[in-house]
Amino acid sequence: MLTYCEVHVNVSAADLHRARRFYIDKLGFAPVAENEQSVRFATPTRSWFQIYETSTAGTGKHPIAQWDVEDLSAAVPELSEVGVSFERYDVPDVDWDGHIANVGGQRVAWFSDSKGNAMCLDERPSGLR
Repeated sequence: MLTYCEVHVNVSAADLHRARRFYIDKLGFAPVAENEQSVRFATPTRSWFQIYETSTAGTGKHPIAQWDVEDLSAAVPELSEVGVSFERYDVPDVDWDGHIANVGGQRVAWFSDSKGNAMCLDERPSGLR
């Protein structure tokens, strides 16, 4: 049953207004819906995610959202220029080129949002897109 359903992402935030500014100012998203409890953002591919305020925000240390990008070597510096800080993790069998990791042939870069939620950009090999 669930294999026919779309999946969307909910991202927790301790301060909804600060998180809203991060996703707009740093990542370039525009809200498509919002109320006092949450803000929803959409992509041109019809996927969407929403941020919501909760006291348990930022407690997960694994990536909770991942964006596929065409050119990771261009995306990382572009986001760095607006203040997004990328992370380097001590992961076995990973080759690093600056803040871009090569994990078994897949290039990825990790960053945290305004509350410390781990996020990921990935550049999938052309055969996996």
